[in-house]
Formats: sequence, C-alpha cells, structure tokens
Amino acid sequence: MARPKQFDPDIAVEQAMEVFWRKGYAATTPQDLVEALGIGKGSLYNTFGSKHALFEQALNRYIDIRLRVLSELMEGPTPVKGRLREALGFMADEGVQGCMIVNTAGELAGTDEAAVRTVRRDFDLAEAAFRALIEEGQRSGEINPQRDPVALGSLLLNTMVGLRLLARIDAGPDRLYRVIDATIDSL
Repeated sequence: MARPKQFDPDIAVEQAMEVFWRKGYAATTPQDLVEALGIGKGSLYNTFGSKHALFEQALNRYIDIRLRVLSELMEGPTPVKGRLREALGFMADEGVQGCMIVNTAGELAGTDEAAVRTVRRDFDLAEAAFRALIEEGQRSGEINPQRDPVALGSLLLNTMVGLRLLARIDAGPDRLYRVIDATIDSL
C-alpha cells in the first residue's frame, strides 16, 4: 500500500519556484530541491517525475503570479499612461534576483525548447496586454492614435525585458524610472 503524501504539491511547486528563481535551472540540484521542499528524493520524483518537470511547473506558477499582478495593475479608471508606468515599475522591481522568465530565457534559449515556448508564451501575453492598453489610450486621446499599437506593444515588451535585466545589476531605482518615464513619454 502506498504511503500518503506528507506534503502539499502546490506548496512544493512554490518552494521549488523560489529555488529555481534564485539559482537558475542548471545550478539547481535535486538535493537543493529536496532540502528546500523538505521531502525525500523518491517523493520528489514520484510526485513531479523529474527536475525538469518540476521546473516547468515552477516557471508556469511564476508566470501566472506575474501575469495576475500585471493584469490588476493594467485595469482601472486611472489614466493609461499611469497604469503603464505602474506596470513597468512592477516589472523593474525584481531586484538583483532578476525575473525568473528573463533569467530562463537567458539561460536556456537554444538548449531547452519547452522552456523557450513557455517564455515566448509569457512574452506574447505581456505584449498583447500592453497593446490592448495602448489601444485604450489611443481611444481616450492619451496616446497618439497615429502610432502603431502593435509596434508600441513590442516596444513596451522590450522595455520590460530590459528593465528586468537592468534591475539585476543596478541597485537604485533612479535609472530604472528614467527608462520608464522616457518610454511612457515617447508614446
């Protein structure tokens, strides 16, 4: 008879997310995961199948959390440019740990197609959210309606990725908010 699980797999995914986020995929060992999750190696593999399968779940959890917050920041009655500034500010606020999505893109691009597909999906969703907010701003007269909303959505995605990288090496918010303000002003 199989023993019942002594841990909550959802909590374990959250804990694994923290480890992968801090260390990266390659530098995270199964032993790191076992220690962080407080489970045995057998439970790790029986529940998640592999380190990579757990990584995929952790990356998807990270994306879900970030997209939920981003969506909340982008909704509301405040002016569009203010919401864009808040959203970009949130994206820049990852600190020296960086963004797990951008970190994954940098670490695994070209070597892990599944991870790249997941990162690409996140980038596509973020870009679509930016484009929708640009279009709302164009309808309200806050953003020049002659500008291409698809191109501006791509610009904001690129700004978001750049901010996340810059945040890893630049401890102060001054430079980050100069980039954010210049980007918003360019719309």
